[in-house]
Amino acid sequence: MNRIDDSQRVAAKVAGVSGLLAVVIVIFGNYALLGPLVVPGKAAETAQNFAAHQTQVRLALTCFLMYGACVVVLLAALYVILKPVDRILALIGAIFRLVFAVLWLLSTLNLLSALRLLGSANYLQVFEANHLQVLARLQIAANFDDYYVGLPFFALAATLCGYLWFKSGYIPRSLAAFGVIASAWCVICAFIFLVFPSFEKTVNGYWFDSPMAIFELILSVWLLSKGIRTPNPGEADHIGERSRKSVSLRLPVFL
Repeated sequence: MNRIDDSQRVAAKVAGVSGLLAVVIVIFGNYALLGPLVVPGKAAETAQNFAAHQTQVRLALTCFLMYGACVVVLLAALYVILKPVDRILALIGAIFRLVFAVLWLLSTLNLLSALRLLGSANYLQVFEANHLQVLARLQIAANFDDYYVGLPFFALAATLCGYLWFKSGYIPRSLAAFGVIASAWCVICAFIFLVFPSFEKTVNGYWFDSPMAIFELILSVWLLSKGIRTPNPGEADHIGERSRKSVSLRLPVFL
């Protein structure tokens, strides 16, 4: 049986830390900073809140940038852990997460554009205030578009990672199986929602990604506290030859 090397163990700790940080940062930025300023159905009131609390909005922007950085660190760490299982699938999963991170960072540009529209630059004086407020609200709403376009990529990456975790035996297979199911569910919901926006009335939008988020949170805690384990001979799959004399049995871990 091949042993887990030091780079994988370090990457597991990095994945645990970055995964937990990502959850804390995005929740704080979205729900503590940005959420209270958005008034559903009232563009003028939302715009006034943004104009009156620009520092709070910019703090939310900083959180989004930090979240994007955490996602990049996480995908790199997961690739290091899982590439011995299947290099191609691990790479595809990393690229899908990167696409999601790029789309998420577009939300910072949307919020900056909203703040610019609500600013006091001379060239804005040719527009009426209510028109600028509506335009600013459109920029804020575009954050949801960025997220839901990026969500299928994130969910596909998580599905691939869940499969690799299951195959590897680095974490309990029951946890990995939950990750595959939760992530595949998110993939299905995300694509249905993009085609049929009214689907959100049937299945609440929070239930699209909540099971997957719960899995990734549990996995981050597991990796940080317990790390990855050497798979038992009965759990391991044939991953490939590490030497000319023997075939290695091992199961890597991925988010």
